[in-house]
Amino acid sequence: MIILLKYTLIYAPRLFSCGEKTRDIIFSMHENEVAVKPPGSTNHAVIIALVAAVSFVGGITVAGKGVGDVFAHVPLLGNTLDATPDSSAKLEDFWKAWNVLNAQFVQTHGTSTPPTSEERVWGAIAGMTASFGDPYTVFLPPEDSKVFLDDIAGNFEGVGMEIGIEDDVLTVIAPLKNTPAERAGIMTGDKIIAINGESAKGLSTDEAVKKIRGKKGTEVSFTIYRDGESVDISVIRDTIETPILEHGLNAEGDVYKIAIYSFSANSSQLFTRALTDFRATGATKLVIDVRGDPGGYLEAAVGIASNFLPKNDVIVTEDYAGKRENVEHRSRGTGGVPAGTEVVVLINGGSASASEILAGALLDNDIATLIGTQSFGKGSVQELVDIGGGSLKVTVARWLTPDGISISDGGLTPDIVVERTREDIEAGKDPQLERAIEFLRTGR
Repeated sequence: MIILLKYTLIYAPRLFSCGEKTRDIIFSMHENEVAVKPPGSTNHAVIIALVAAVSFVGGITVAGKGVGDVFAHVPLLGNTLDATPDSSAKLEDFWKAWNVLNAQFVQTHGTSTPPTSEERVWGAIAGMTASFGDPYTVFLPPEDSKVFLDDIAGNFEGVGMEIGIEDDVLTVIAPLKNTPAERAGIMTGDKIIAINGESAKGLSTDEAVKKIRGKKGTEVSFTIYRDGESVDISVIRDTIETPILEHGLNAEGDVYKIAIYSFSANSSQLFTRALTDFRATGATKLVIDVRGDPGGYLEAAVGIASNFLPKNDVIVTEDYAGKRENVEHRSRGTGGVPAGTEVVVLINGGSASASEILAGALLDNDIATLIGTQSFGKGSVQELVDIGGGSLKVTVARWLTPDGISISDGGLTPDIVVERTREDIEAGKDPQLERAIEFLRTGR
């Protein structure tokens, strides 16, 4: 799954949830440049092979460093944290339950074995963590923690979609472009009600990821609830390859579009190159398309926004609700956008994390008009804490746009709402892009 950088992996590995209603995306990248030129346009694409897992839940951002490098050298938080018992907590009932189970539990299934004392402690921690009701605050026992850290190291094979929890239901945030999930027909907004024939009710994103991920060439089946009916879809797992960015001039030669498919380690550099080509065309109308982009590195979002915002303008704030000093991420003022450029950002329910940070920064600074549908709303920050060999992911902050709007509170609302239906997609129609071009030409 993609750990996008839905968590902001900063130091003390902070998982950056740039769009976290889930989205965590962690990529292992191998450069593989491929030029793609659709008929009638000048389109340059740089494709990066992402060995991506299936779980997009946030976005792990490690402040300018590769995710693997950071995890190789940074210990989890834990050794210096306070372990003093809270005297206000009354644990008599806990120990009563513990002792009753020890004394009276009778094993009725020959294939099952009673949990060890250590496993019972892990279960208690997991239950306590779940009581907070936050889908991104979860406890991972040692075995699950190892899988999670292996993902961070970049070992990914899966189906290529981002998932999250929406209205207490496992939901597809977005399938990655040109991945098995997209080719099989999985769409943004699909509700996952079963995985491999087993109910997905109550599953956390981490639990779902364990069921969905697997070896290349193997099959995973989903029962999807969509448009009032259930649909069974089977997907063959694979190594995930997805484009990072595509750009080009429209057939009429007056509107330039830059589509960002993920905020990877080099997305900012690729965006800068795209701006160079944009300037060379002489066009003054720009569409930035982050539809279906689950997010990625925080630094990528900051780097791209820095092309538009003056130096030191706030791009996004990590709000710790008074428990720590807030952290403001500011523009580097790199420029590169021609004066007088009119900008539209296309968003939809698959735009999350870093996508929402970029869109929110351009919206609040009156640089861009948002067109499309409501974004996903992944706007929280997690820290990873070592607990007895396991890992506790704790939501510690939320992302605020420059105007102080919490991305987690429902996502971003477009200035102009335009739907794109499944029928539109199947017919190759894009009313959202058409409306963006109309707006840039007419101002209406």
